Amino acid sequence: MVKLVPMAIIECIPNVSEGRRPEVVEQMASAIRSTAGIRLLDYSSDASHNRSVLTFVGDREAVKRATMALFDAAVPAIDLRTQRGEHPRLGAVDVVPLVPIEGVTMDECVSLAKELGASVAERFGIPVYLYEEASTNPLRKNLEDIRRGEFEGLTAKMQAPDWAPDFGPREPHVSAGASVIGARMPLIAYNINLNTGRLDVAKKIAAAIRQSSGGLRYVKAAGFMIEDRNIAQVSMNLTNYQKTPIFRVFEVVKREAERYGVSILESEVVGLIPSAALTSAAEFYLQLERFGPDQILENKLK
Repeated sequence: MVKLVPMAIIECIPNVSEGRRPEVVEQMASAIRSTAGIRLLDYSSDASHNRSVLTFVGDREAVKRATMALFDAAVPAIDLRTQRGEHPRLGAVDVVPLVPIEGVTMDECVSLAKELGASVAERFGIPVYLYEEASTNPLRKNLEDIRRGEFEGLTAKMQAPDWAPDFGPREPHVSAGASVIGARMPLIAYNINLNTGRLDVAKKIAAAIRQSSGGLRYVKAAGFMIEDRNIAQVSMNLTNYQKTPIFRVFEVVKREAERYGVSILESEVVGLIPSAALTSAAEFYLQLERFGPDQILENKLK
């Protein structure tokens, strides 16, 4: 009997600092889509954040080719000297996370992150920082620590002994800044919009729920304003939806908002989300008993 070897699948979710010019975003998506061996699963833009998130999958070599093609499209098109948006950013291609999905280990994703970092630095002259599992420096494991100071503070930051990049020059690219590349487990990018224009409320809620401030484990959060709608937003990354489920985050934000006389207007998922996360939310809100994935029609049809 021939033993089938499972296909090695890596998910890549680059975040780029452009969300207001659809034609530029489409050029980047097209560069990824046209790479052999790659499936572009999703891409979406946020004009207020001036940011786009693209999601694609493939094997190691295909992911590497697609990521380099993305840089080819993004670097000449995005100039951080004039780019502005609500979301903090360090680079034109701001962050490139690699996630092991099937038939591949975290160590292999770490190896690919390092290979990509070296290639990006060599081809484009962009300094690259490794983060999460790819980082060997505790100061540079968390993305928010690396990105603190943003593009505008990067020149001064890079002169400090602890902030020499892992790859590339010790000064930012004049228009593309620096990039952060790493390996991590899947996360959910989840935003809750509040029925208020008070940014201070969003920031207080974010401080109350994020792990770094003593809140919920596996939650990273910040408060932003969505200027074109005059509403405040609690923007989050949920790094382990099984241990801190999305419905629990929603309920805590709701209760914190009530303290300030504010309600939730809506919530949104940025990019893709595992179906198990939504199933657990349905179980919670519908108070389902003895409910399992095999009761979902689409699962039965697979």
